[in-house]
Amino acid sequence: MSIAADAWSTATRDTSGVVDAARSDPRLEMARRLPAAVQPFLTWLTAKPAPGEAYRAHTAIYHFVTAIVCLLAGVALSVAILLGPLFLMVFLPVALIVTTAGLGKLQVTIYHHCAHGTVLGTRERNRRLGSVLSVFLLIKHFDVYQKEHMLHHSAKRLLTEEDEFAQFLFGSCGLKPGLAKEELYHRVISSLLSPMSHFRLFVLRVQSCLLTHDRVQNWAGAAFWAAVIATAWGAGVFLEFAVVWLIPFTVLFQIATALRILCEHRFPHRQLVEARNKEFISNATAGVFPGAALPACRPASLAGVLAWGGWWAEMLTVHLFVRVFVLVGDAPCHDYHHRRPASKRWASYIHERQKDQDQGCAGFPINYFEYWGLFTAIDGTLETLSVFEPPAIQDKGV
Repeated sequence: MSIAADAWSTATRDTSGVVDAARSDPRLEMARRLPAAVQPFLTWLTAKPAPGEAYRAHTAIYHFVTAIVCLLAGVALSVAILLGPLFLMVFLPVALIVTTAGLGKLQVTIYHHCAHGTVLGTRERNRRLGSVLSVFLLIKHFDVYQKEHMLHHSAKRLLTEEDEFAQFLFGSCGLKPGLAKEELYHRVISSLLSPMSHFRLFVLRVQSCLLTHDRVQNWAGAAFWAAVIATAWGAGVFLEFAVVWLIPFTVLFQIATALRILCEHRFPHRQLVEARNKEFISNATAGVFPGAALPACRPASLAGVLAWGGWWAEMLTVHLFVRVFVLVGDAPCHDYHHRRPASKRWASYIHERQKDQDQGCAGFPINYFEYWGLFTAIDGTLETLSVFEPPAIQDKGV
């Protein structure tokens, strides 16, 4: 095992969910022990293919279309629920989650990859689409985001005060290296539940989108949203508009984004941070896959039936929710993106990451690591942050 892998193991010694993918993979057991009919669903849910599964190629347009369909379906379902019998209100949270999923996928798969120039055919087309999505989602001006995001992909900038990931954790969430993990959890939960925190985040979104260097975008964006709000108010449906659109567009979207960012990167050993080489990149990011290991027993007894029933219940509630609401699009394979940021095959991320892993991840000294379960991954981030010693951050009082 290399020095980098030893450092990873030390940094995450109390985080049971980190897996060396070369030795242990719950997806292999799912493929071996579960019927073939459920394998396509499990591939999408876990973002991991079954061994020998046929390669399924996708395109950026596929992800764009599915994001729009998801968004429209969520809105339509929400409207139908509000117009229908009162008992249907129990399904409203599901509809709002679907709407949020569409918004999140537009951000994660389209806006983000426009910054890499890998959605449409030319740099200018990517910029135009990114600019439209910036206004539609009320997020950072595309040009600013693209510049900052390229810094995020630099080994010299990742996990420094110039990095957008570190800025979010240390600025928006109020986290600091060296704090006890319990305190880090307290600050995360407080920020997720605080109305004031959400208000500040939304104000920052508006400022980063509509109060920028680009007067054309500022005025066009302000006019667009003023027209949307005025139309809803004038039609006498502002309350319905607030429920159907504003709730997923603000609070839910911000919670989903925060949870996703919290698991995107680890904080490796100081030796690796100072080296800032490919070992550092390898250890700073892991795959995060929705799912859990199968029960060891067979469903041949009451205990076995309960164990398997509990596993399916967890998969179809907790992990399905995570996949739809938080780890949308290629978010589970964020480590593949950092190792292959210029890949034009990112849209087929499930099979591309697995292929790269099976081939040993050429050009990197360490193969892929992974977490199973969003909350295990977040725990890993906070665990490594609690023992992180970065002079560039601590010395500047961030």
